[in-house]
Amino acid sequence: MYERKRQTIMLVDDNPANLSIGKNMLKDSYEVYALPSAERLFRFLEEIKPDLILLDIVMPIMSGFDVMRILKADAEYADIPVIFLTAKIEEVNELKGLALGAVDYVTKPFSSATLLKRIENHLLIKRQEKELKKFNANFIRMIKEKTSQISELQSSVINIITEMIEFRDVFTGDHIGRTQKYVDLLISHMIEENIYSEEIQTWEKIELIVPSTQLHDIGKIFISGDILNKSGKLTDKETEVMKTHTERGVRIIESMEKKGENRLFFQYAKTIAGSHHEKWNGKGYPLGLEGQEIPLLGRLMAIADVYDALTSSRPYKDPITAEASERIIFAGAGTHFDPVLVNVFEKAAAEFASVIKNSG
Repeated sequence: MYERKRQTIMLVDDNPANLSIGKNMLKDSYEVYALPSAERLFRFLEEIKPDLILLDIVMPIMSGFDVMRILKADAEYADIPVIFLTAKIEEVNELKGLALGAVDYVTKPFSSATLLKRIENHLLIKRQEKELKKFNANFIRMIKEKTSQISELQSSVINIITEMIEFRDVFTGDHIGRTQKYVDLLISHMIEENIYSEEIQTWEKIELIVPSTQLHDIGKIFISGDILNKSGKLTDKETEVMKTHTERGVRIIESMEKKGENRLFFQYAKTIAGSHHEKWNGKGYPLGLEGQEIPLLGRLMAIADVYDALTSSRPYKDPITAEASERIIFAGAGTHFDPVLVNVFEKAAAEFASVIKNSG
């Protein structure tokens, strides 16, 4: 393989005249390989990976559609942009080509200016996609590096507090660790997929968010052990007492915020503690917030919290499987949970299940 300064295009057409015309149109701007068959294309692909392929549809032995299926099935070539070239103009062919993964569809005969502009646009899109993936990968790496830099003193204080919660509620300790991992997974997938990107960009010191989730149930310090560890269903009165852990948690964190140095950490923790039991349909607590009135951090924590509750043992229930828990989360989209975040959860579901498996 050699370093190429110009981008490479492979033009595939069984008509020699089309190959000659196409190459002449493109040769001043690109490195062009004019190939008369699909067989020659695949032979050249073994040595050179082009930046874009111009592919005729109607060819003997193997059609352009057949070539496209093979390219998309191979991870090595699936990301190469393909523009179909054809003399046919029927809409059904165009739809079929786009459905197979082509980025564009140009009918012959074509003008030099039009073809060059189409190619330029798709190469620009591809370049921007690569740059965005690189940016996201670097961003995620930076977050993970900064997460490890949280001060030892603050971590020690938080650990003591969470141990206090665990001592009173035997199910909370492991829950805290797992939900941190779940929130981390959701945020990573959101960044990769550019979900709620504008809001994420407003988060200062994003590396503090996952550690701050440790305090989401801190208000349980003030809940009676008889209620926390009751083996049966809570009474209505006991349920109302249990619900107060959100507001009590906010007050505790506010006190810590006044005395602590890293106020942003506590602001994140306060938001999460106060809003992770709100529901998308407005039927949650403590404030009955609805939809995007609920802070994004609270909506994230809601999914992590419920998923872990479903898959874990509780005094009043046995755990259910990851698969059954996933179905419950999916069913809650638009009622209990933000439907956009449920889509993010669906992509991370296998990783959630791995957390359970590895914590066993």
